Amino acid sequence: MGEQSLMHLIQHMQPQLNEGEYVFVSLKDPSSISRDLPICEMKEKEGVTLILAREEAEGLGLSFDYIASWITLNVHSALEAVGLTAAFSSALAKHNISCNVVAGFYHDHLFVEKKDAQKAMQVLKTMTTSL
Repeated sequence: MGEQSLMHLIQHMQPQLNEGEYVFVSLKDPSSISRDLPICEMKEKEGVTLILAREEAEGLGLSFDYIASWITLNVHSALEAVGLTAAFSSALAKHNISCNVVAGFYHDHLFVEKKDAQKAMQVLKTMTTSL
């Protein structure tokens, strides 16, 4: 069972910067893309958004305009936990860092602009010790 205590979640976030560069693409019909390639997919009325490693998207000839770094928060957060996303997104916003969040069953995954990756890691690590 995932953790619900906001204080515990923040203190134990253990942010990890994953290697690589990641991109968001939108396709009307993603059936030609192997299901093994995307990190995530979201069905929207305009198309299917896929998050892929940049080199995979380039290899498939897919267009994108945002290059992100992927940060995983290694605390097992409950899906019903309240406040974690607000806490880290507010902290990142104070440093002018945009953040796209994907919640998995066990962990939250943040996609920040590539140029802001190290700064975002510093902000997140500071949060864990400032409570």
